[in-house]
Amino acid sequence: MIKKIIILLFCLSFTSVAQAVLKIDITEGFEGALPIAVIPFQWTGAKKVANGDVSSIIVSDLARSGKFSPVAEKDLIARPQKLADVHYKTWRIAGMDHIVIGSVTAQADGSYKVQFRLIDILKARQVLGYSFSATNKTLRDVSHQISDYIFTHITGLPGAFATRIAYVTSVRSKAGTSSRLQVSDTDGYNPQTLLTSDQPIMSPAWSPDGSQLAYVSFEGRQAEIFTHNIRTGVRKSRSKFPGLNGSPAWSPDGKKLALTLSKDGNPDIYILTLANNKLQRVTNHWSIDTEAVWTVDGKSIIYTSSRSGKPQLYRQSVTGKAKPERLTFEGRYNASASVSADGKHVAYVHGEGNTYRIAVLDLATKSSRILTDGPLDESPGYAPNNSMILFASQEKHNAVLAAVSVDGRQKQRLAFSDGEVREPSWAAVRY
Repeated sequence: MIKKIIILLFCLSFTSVAQAVLKIDITEGFEGALPIAVIPFQWTGAKKVANGDVSSIIVSDLARSGKFSPVAEKDLIARPQKLADVHYKTWRIAGMDHIVIGSVTAQADGSYKVQFRLIDILKARQVLGYSFSATNKTLRDVSHQISDYIFTHITGLPGAFATRIAYVTSVRSKAGTSSRLQVSDTDGYNPQTLLTSDQPIMSPAWSPDGSQLAYVSFEGRQAEIFTHNIRTGVRKSRSKFPGLNGSPAWSPDGKKLALTLSKDGNPDIYILTLANNKLQRVTNHWSIDTEAVWTVDGKSIIYTSSRSGKPQLYRQSVTGKAKPERLTFEGRYNASASVSADGKHVAYVHGEGNTYRIAVLDLATKSSRILTDGPLDESPGYAPNNSMILFASQEKHNAVLAAVSVDGRQKQRLAFSDGEVREPSWAAVRY
């Protein structure tokens, strides 16, 4: 079965409309989200920039995190612009924990001074406040940074709003199907097209510093692995052996790639050292070994193998000398691992019958929990702060992206108005 799945994946093709923006809908929230009010920022000396409304971006970010329940603008009980305007008792009666106030002031050189204050209503004081310089181009970036500051201060977790995601999109027409590899902000804005092809593009994976993507392209009518520098646009062919070249995954230090190659027979896991192109074989088995990802210490990989008869997850030392450890036992299909940033959990695809859902494995206890409903969920990837899992799904026979909180209680849908989107990958940092 795993062989059929590999063939199927490599025969699919995906694309997108250039500059199309992902539309994000929160499809399922949960009780217990923290109440917060973000007062519309006061603009001085300039009109609001299109797609650059700072307070609206912050509201959207916090709502998408699943940790907060921002008050709708129409339901705000007051709109203080200065700290002295905040009436703490009124906000306490309204059940509010925190409010955010701020301003955007146009400068003589055309830039903006963006200020915000996070106010703790129960403590009756400001607990956070920063000032930023921004341009029309960077207003959204600054807004995401503010969201990160607020998220981190209140939850104690790192923010991930100012990072980026990569994905492959597709639009079918009478002329055929065109694929695009794209990068955007985590809310779908500022899309950048890295590659357009009439052949499949697959498996984008971010380097640890967020400067590069590794991916598989069939533009030469053969599977080939490339690395692509986001800033310079320079890309390099890394693997073009006869047969399968797939599933690139960066080592934690960014110096190596784990690959799936079939050049010596069955698909096995290899490690490529980028500096000297030295190739090391890690697995050597009659089964299909594929989809390797690294553990956070860089000493082991977790991969999908059919050596037990059906696809299951295994962990093995990168030296290839130790015997692999089987990690999953429940169900007939467990594949496509993604390791959390703290190294404690693994998200993966769990299949039963014709239903494929996203599950999470606790590496310490070996217990699993299913987070999504299916029926065809795939390609899970953790947010850098472990709060969400991004994955590909199906909706009315269309490919969309979705996200679920790690407890499964908050869900989102990300889709284009035209075309399909798959193969998500979330950068650990913004380069």
